[in-house]
This record gives sequence, structure tokens and C-alpha cells, in this order.
Amino acid sequence: MLTFEQKLNNYAELAVKIGANVQPGQTLVVSAAIDAAELVRLIVKKAYEAGANFVKVNYTDEVVTRLRYDLAPDESFLIPPAAQAREWTELAEQNAAFLTVISANPDLLKGVDPERIANNQRTFGQAMAKYRQYQQADKMSWTGIAFPSPDWAEKVFPGLPQEEAVAKLWDAIFHAVRADQEDPIAAWHKHIETLQSKSDELNGKKYHKLHFVAPGTDLTIELPEGHIWAQAGSLNEKGTPFVANIPTEEVFTAPLKTGVNGYVSSTKPLSYGGNIIDRFKLTFENGKIVDFTAEEGQDTLERLIGMDEGSRYLGEVALVPYHSPISQSNILFLTTLFDENASCHLAIGSSYAFNLEGGKTMSAEELAAHGMNASITHVDFMFGSPEMSITGITRDGKEEPIFINGDWA
Repeated sequence: MLTFEQKLNNYAELAVKIGANVQPGQTLVVSAAIDAAELVRLIVKKAYEAGANFVKVNYTDEVVTRLRYDLAPDESFLIPPAAQAREWTELAEQNAAFLTVISANPDLLKGVDPERIANNQRTFGQAMAKYRQYQQADKMSWTGIAFPSPDWAEKVFPGLPQEEAVAKLWDAIFHAVRADQEDPIAAWHKHIETLQSKSDELNGKKYHKLHFVAPGTDLTIELPEGHIWAQAGSLNEKGTPFVANIPTEEVFTAPLKTGVNGYVSSTKPLSYGGNIIDRFKLTFENGKIVDFTAEEGQDTLERLIGMDEGSRYLGEVALVPYHSPISQSNILFLTTLFDENASCHLAIGSSYAFNLEGGKTMSAEELAAHGMNASITHVDFMFGSPEMSITGITRDGKEEPIFINGDWA
């Protein structure tokens, strides 16, 4: 049995060697909350040991963030982060790797005027559009991992003393990312191979449409000509492998922007913009969300869908078996990084260019012509369940089961 220190060391090593896969002479940009300083210092050490030329750390503070939302004037949320946008775009062009340590409190912005949140997200999204375009074309390596802040841990394990809740969330994270194994690097190589074999299988089918049926869901998604099923293990522009999310259990592709019809109901709460959206249903016609309801967070959902023209359409469809390790933990993590790996999910907003043959080198106009969606946002929500059935439909109308009762057929 590994000690906490050994697991933490493994976790930092996974972040640097599997996630960002830092190369000799490379710059690594780390973004994290100040709570995560101990983990960040370990990541910085591992990055320099891997040969990094420079590790730049950007710390945020949730208390400072909340103070701004409570006390700053409205116009504060219309100021674009121009300096950050310039710096990150230039760093991406210089082949820097980017690592985000997520530890968000799902209730951080509870009670804040949703208009202020939406304005800030829209302003940020517009300013960072070029960087996001690079990210979605895999120009550079990028990854996300999690750190259990006390507020987040108490939300996941309500009723437990804070220290106990944090310890329990650490255990759940270590297990989900394989950091509790003797050789997590080898375990990850094997895991990525397994996911790739599923992607290869689906790519060989070249389905025209997918039909999802479950309680509260009856949705048909047409796929663009030349779509590619991928998994989170990718190659950047230099041909260096990296893993965009740790953990990951999904295989995913892009829907045809105008090819989504029917309705879908969420099966897990969505933590978005410091608020929770729960028990929501979206109705689609020719790709566009034409109706939506939420039992909790209706205002937040409305502002997400109204972010720009592309936020009324989907950019990703991802398949995750119900009997995945994260789902079997029976823990609702209340952060998309984990919950999306416990359930089939869809993303409102932009498509990934690498989900289309030749997409990485296409212009925005070319991607749009091939039916790919563009938006300043990309937000995953979960709709998988143990009752989910998915049927693949070929161009000649032949139907084949992909999922039966929530798992691979």
C-alpha cells in the first residue's frame, strides 16, 4: 500500500509525463488555485527534472474572485484579459505546454447576478478565442488535473468533518487517475491503448447517425462526413503525445452542427460558472437548441445557451460506459473533469478541429463548411445512464447496437 506522499508524487509525475508530457527545453504554464501550492511545487520540480526550460505558475484565489463579483462595478466584467490572451497565444505558438489544476468550489458564485458571470465569461471567451482555436486543433500540449480544496471536498462529502472530506476526496482522485498503483505510467499507457482500440473500432464503422434512447432522452445525432473518433491521448503539432484530461474514460467525436434532432435530459448536475445546473432538458431541431428547462439553475443555463450563436449548438458527443471506474465509485464529483468520465456526455459550444479528417490545418471557414460548430464556449454535460441504448446507423440505413443498458454492446 502506497503512502499519501508516494501517491502525490505519482500524481505530479503523471501530470508532467503523461498529461502535459513536458519535453526538454519546453516552457510549462501551470494555472492553479493557491490552495494547491503543495501539489504545484511538486509539479514544478518534476517539470524541471524532465528538462523544462521555464515553468510559469499563475495562481488564483477563490476569495479574491468572489470579492470581485460582490464588489466590483458592472463594467469590470466587460474588461477583456488582453495581456493574458496575448501571452498565452504567443506561448502556444512557441510550443509551450499548459497544465490546469482544477479545484473549483461548485457554489463559489452562488447568489451572484448571472448577468455579471455571463458577461465575464463572454468577455474572457472572446479575448481567448485564438488560444482556444490552437487548443482545439492540438497545436500545443494541454492537460487538466484536479486538487481537492476544502470547499469542494465538503460539497462532495457533506456531513463529514472538513479534514476527513478532503482525505476522502484525495483517495477518490488518486484511485481515478491510477496514482495509487505501483507503476501508474505503465497503467496509463495500457489505458490509452484500450481507449484507442475503441476509437479505431468506431472509426472503421463510419456511422452516419447515432440514436440515443433512455428515460428522458430520444436524440438522433448526425455525424459529419470525415468525422474522427478520438480519445484524450493526442499528438501536438510537433508530434509529441499528451493526454488532455487526467482522468479520462471517453471516446468522442464532433456532431454535424445542423444534424441534431430530438430531446435529451441530464443525468448529473452540471457545475458551471460557480453555480449548479440540475435536472435539465434540451430540445433540438436541425442542430439548434429550441427549448430548454432546468429544475435548478435555469438562469445560468439560459445565459450559457445565449453566450453566442454557436452556444445554441453542440460541439462534441462522447461515449462512456456506465461501468467505467469513475461511475462505479458512485461519487458525484461535481466537476466536469471527473463526472464526464462517469457518463456519456455532450458539449454545448465549439467542436474540436481534430475530430475531422484534415481539420487541424483547416481555417475556421473550412471547418464551418464541413459542419463543425464554432463558439467561444465548450461545456460538457452528462446524459448517460444504466438504461442508455445507442444505435449506430450507416449511410444505407443499417442499424447496429453500440450501447445496450449503458455499456458497450
